[in-house]
Amino acid sequence: MRHSRFWVLAEDEFGAAYAHTLAGSTHLAALGGRTALEALDAGVPPREVWAALCDAMDVPEERRHGRDTPKRR
Repeated sequence: MRHSRFWVLAEDEFGAAYAHTLAGSTHLAALGGRTALEALDAGVPPREVWAALCDAMDVPEERRHGRDTPKRR
């Protein structure tokens, strides 16, 4: 997962403004007490950061891979 995909998923799940606030202010035990932003800056893989954020925020498994959007014809 790339950083850009992390942000797409976070913004889809939490909303654009709240996703960035959440990523910068929520300390995640699974990431050693770091915030998502701190973990990303430290080189933790975005997939691992996303999983930790989802676990902490109780995001259901079926929503962790993004929205189902209909394909254009």
